[in-house]
Amino acid sequence: MKRSKSQYRRRTVSFDIEAFNQLIRQIEAMAKAGAKINPADFYPPVKKHKGRSRDLPLVDPDLREALEQHLMVRIEKQRALKPSDPLFVTQKAGPYSPNTLQEHMALMLRGWAGIEKASSHSGRRSLITNVIHKQKKSVKVAQKIAGHVNPSTTLIYEEPPEEQISEALKSL
Repeated sequence: MKRSKSQYRRRTVSFDIEAFNQLIRQIEAMAKAGAKINPADFYPPVKKHKGRSRDLPLVDPDLREALEQHLMVRIEKQRALKPSDPLFVTQKAGPYSPNTLQEHMALMLRGWAGIEKASSHSGRRSLITNVIHKQKKSVKVAQKIAGHVNPSTTLIYEEPPEEQISEALKSL
């Protein structure tokens, strides 16, 4: 089975200060020597997340529609959105910090869904457990959805829910 080629197109470039200063000196020397300068030749290597990327299809039409509506409102307010802009922004129109986003998710799950001990990880745990136990999919499928490199990380979610243990004991 052949793997599909990555369709990644670079949209941002970042340098640390020392590397940037060194690059400027190199470009200055080349310009003084009359060399042709192609900016792309000086881009740093692309940083990959542990060397892997993952894309999951957005299959729920209601969710897709809600995201499209959210983006339409953002575009109407801001006009120029770039693909690198955050999907959700704070009241001050900046990106969420990871801690704030985790806290907001936990508050929504506790307040709106009534889940007493919810955390930002609850939805992820619920999804992966559902894939393994209710949908009866393989750990490999759950591993792919979770983005785990090692299957042993996904096996944590294979732990049977308490209801299944109780049912098994009752049917003895």
